Amino acid sequence: MSEKAVENAKAQILKLIGPRRPTLALMLGSGLGSLADQAENAVEISYSDIDGFPVPSVAGHDGKMVFGTLNGRDVLFLKGRVHAYETSDFTAYKNLIRTVKALGIETLFTTSASGSLHTDMPPGSIMMIADHINFMGINPMLGQNDDDIGPRFPDMGDAWGRDLREKIISTAKDQGINLHQGVYMAFRGPCFETPAEIKMARTLGGDAVGMSAVPENIIANHCGLKVAGCAVITNLGAGMLDEKLSHDHTLAGAKLAYDNLVKLITNVVVKI
Repeated sequence: MSEKAVENAKAQILKLIGPRRPTLALMLGSGLGSLADQAENAVEISYSDIDGFPVPSVAGHDGKMVFGTLNGRDVLFLKGRVHAYETSDFTAYKNLIRTVKALGIETLFTTSASGSLHTDMPPGSIMMIADHINFMGINPMLGQNDDDIGPRFPDMGDAWGRDLREKIISTAKDQGINLHQGVYMAFRGPCFETPAEIKMARTLGGDAVGMSAVPENIIANHCGLKVAGCAVITNLGAGMLDEKLSHDHTLAGAKLAYDNLVKLITNVVVKI
């Protein structure tokens, strides 16, 4: 992906958003896109209207950018993402994240629907991501590196922003929100994990599983964005309860945590 592609996308967006220049972007996962409805003075842009941007194909992912104000701060909402199970080519997704950086965004805060590996972190819980395990079998930085964007071997030692996490923890405490912390283990999907895979994930040190969050974290770290994220717990992992998992189940589970997520993000945006 060339610097020219990023500049072209940036120019298209700047024509549409006027003078606003947010420094924080919120990536909204499955069932969480309506958080952008909280934005005031919003300008909405479909990914499909920007050259080279990804177009999600999964329910609960609208594929839109919303520039607006949340709790007095200008914010860019990213409604929806493309997952690794939708494609093997991350070019368009890199276009999106790198254009976000070119627009002046300094921090990316991601949210994602996830399965819990602990019975004391049930559906409706929020887990701040402290670290991750990439078990997808693919990395978005495969192939030739663009040295103008970032290094060939990006450092992932603080991939989920230690300083940002401290501010999120403090905000959750102030708002009376029970915020868990843990390791997010990313599977490629699109099928849900088997009970044996869930057992393996727990053995390897995972606390929640999901099919997103990690590719955008890697892309963002590579191009110099600070990253924080929360996994919204929608279900327990396969085999932990006698229930059948489905995407409808995921969307319903996301609603359980929605109010606390809105409260957390609305208050933390003025701190990060």
